[in-house]
Amino acid sequence: MWGYRRRARLGVKYVIKKDRVLVGFRERRSHFLADISHCPVLDPRVGEHLTDIASAIGMLDARATIAQIEVSCSDDRVALVLRHLEPLSPQDKARLHAFGLNQNFDIYLQPGGTDSVHPLAPESITPLLDHQPDFDVAIGFKPLDFTQVNAHINREMVKLALHWLDIQPGDHALDLFAGLGNFTLPMARFAQHVTAIELETTMVQRAEQSARANGITHTTHQSHNLFEPDLTQPWMQKTYDRILLDPPRAGAEAMLPHIARFKPKRIVYISCHPGTLARDTDSLVHEHGYRLIATGVMDMFPHTAHIESIAVFEP
Repeated sequence: MWGYRRRARLGVKYVIKKDRVLVGFRERRSHFLADISHCPVLDPRVGEHLTDIASAIGMLDARATIAQIEVSCSDDRVALVLRHLEPLSPQDKARLHAFGLNQNFDIYLQPGGTDSVHPLAPESITPLLDHQPDFDVAIGFKPLDFTQVNAHINREMVKLALHWLDIQPGDHALDLFAGLGNFTLPMARFAQHVTAIELETTMVQRAEQSARANGITHTTHQSHNLFEPDLTQPWMQKTYDRILLDPPRAGAEAMLPHIARFKPKRIVYISCHPGTLARDTDSLVHEHGYRLIATGVMDMFPHTAHIESIAVFEP
């Protein structure tokens, strides 16, 4: 599979001796930038236009102060976030705006930290949407939000997870490490109620916005650190029929005793790290009385050694 990667961080370097801008990826464990003209792994709307992007930056007076570009793609839009170390002149902003219009890119500027990101021309920006057509759901996101890099495999993963969750009418479901609602909103098409827990408050807010935009009214979204569970939280006092968890590489070790206490009829565990999935599987089976009934892997990152795994548990 080529052209699958919809998120990436591109390095930018102005080479004074050659009076030329390089745009590409940094070499492993190095500050050197690989000199590439295209990237077959990137979404072709970007991967086939690296030289165009480099040329556009090369036309800027501030070309030496552009440090990197964050790429974020939806089905119908491409957002480029330019990290610049000095303020851009009105002339440079006009050049970037014209380039964005010509290439159909939405240009964002980042003069400081992640909270400084803003659209260059707000009136011309189209919201980024991650569509889940099998569930009639569209999830809004910002250019720096976490989304799965492979949209096609993500959709297949969500379908498989929902199939294995087997949510029944009247079920109360729990989505842990819920992010923007990648699983929450599809789950809500079947469950009586879905509780979604995510640490990042901005992600929680955007998930709530997406639920409203999709006409979904039976979800609850809360911010909570699942690596330090707080037993006093009301959602921790309930039971749930189905639980889905999609933790980061560190896994969900701190939550496992509580997951067992929730007494779910089925657990679906999505993992981006086989080692922590193996550890947590051992805990669920040998310490908490669950049975591993199905497993699978998904090639979320073709041409790399990384995989996404899925495991299903029942009491």
